[in-house]
Amino acid sequence: MLFRIISERSSEPFRFRISSVTDEAIHAIFDSVAAVDMHTHLFPPQFGTLALSGVDELLTYHYLEAEFFRLRTMSPAQYFALDKGARAEAIWDALFLRNAPISEAAMGVVTVLTSFGLEVNASGLTRAREFFRSCEPIRHYSEVLRLAKLDSVIMTNDPLDEHEARVWHEGAVIAPRFQAALRLDRIVKETRQRWTSSAEIRAFLEQWFVAMQPRYAALSLEDLHVFFEESVGGRVLREAVLPVCREQGVPLALMVGVRRGVNPAIGLAADGVRRSDMRHLNALCREYEGNRFLATYLSLENQQELCVTARLFANLMPFGCWWFLNNCSIMERVTQHRLEMLGTTFVAQHSDARVLEQVIYKWKTTRRVVAHAYARSYERLVEAGYPANGAIIHSDADKLLRGNFEAFTSVRQPERLS
Repeated sequence: MLFRIISERSSEPFRFRISSVTDEAIHAIFDSVAAVDMHTHLFPPQFGTLALSGVDELLTYHYLEAEFFRLRTMSPAQYFALDKGARAEAIWDALFLRNAPISEAAMGVVTVLTSFGLEVNASGLTRAREFFRSCEPIRHYSEVLRLAKLDSVIMTNDPLDEHEARVWHEGAVIAPRFQAALRLDRIVKETRQRWTSSAEIRAFLEQWFVAMQPRYAALSLEDLHVFFEESVGGRVLREAVLPVCREQGVPLALMVGVRRGVNPAIGLAADGVRRSDMRHLNALCREYEGNRFLATYLSLENQQELCVTARLFANLMPFGCWWFLNNCSIMERVTQHRLEMLGTTFVAQHSDARVLEQVIYKWKTTRRVVAHAYARSYERLVEAGYPANGAIIHSDADKLLRGNFEAFTSVRQPERLS
């Protein structure tokens, strides 16, 4: 037992009389903070078929599809020829009944099912389907966010998606716990086909900033060299995206290191990873100091360089362990490293969830892993002579799980361009 917190009854939450702090007590504090999930692919029911929920969606998640294809029980072509229900049954049989669901993604499905009192056995898929069909959507969404202890989630919103754009244009009242992030990937990629000048693109972006009120704009790409190229994409980023983000006081989130379509036969699971050249992020933060950047890198090899860059530039906020890094062993290592180099000045994690119920297991894991990494650092701090302080621990937990993101993405007074 490392330390021990003694809680006192008080009208103010998290007021502690400290004699020492246990690892369990730190976990309890992290478990108590209502988090903000700053990057998801979730949608509320108002978005219709874009709002994914239920056991069939959980089982046909592309992480599990990639794992299923490794068993070689059927080819990707045979699998994708099936309807969604049949695909879910194939994965259920192969990964949950014939093998222990020990991978992070498979274990997550187990966590979700047991959270709703559903068993993982031969009849479990039938019972689970019945359960999710019986859920009233709005009430179910609220229950899932309650179980995940989430105050709000940030969507990924593509204004060039016709289905999604229609929802915005029709003035649907979006559930207040779902906030927007304006995705730029297709805008940058399809510039030549849609617009004739940077001024047109700027006007389009300004229109959607008003309509969505996004917490940030987002761009996923292999590397950041495109910002400095004399290409159509480079000019769009320099002449439209960066100026509009700065004028609107909205950060640009950079998700770097994905290599698209390495194995197209396996659908959404086709993408791979590459190490990125961090000199481009350094140059971006230095040359566009009026902009704010959120950044996450997919390659484990880039994590130390990201921390070093963040120490040099206050307009950069590292966030999360994205995609292939979203595994317990790697997440704990990266979080520990960031605590050692940056203190608590980063955003600990996001879920990247595509199916509503995934936030239950992803945030259960996040809280456990981040709390454990923090507890290890705090133990060393107290051993060095710092007095244990429950209020500060709670404040740090809040910063890591929500506060840093909220402060960094708060709308600032727009700057005029010269």
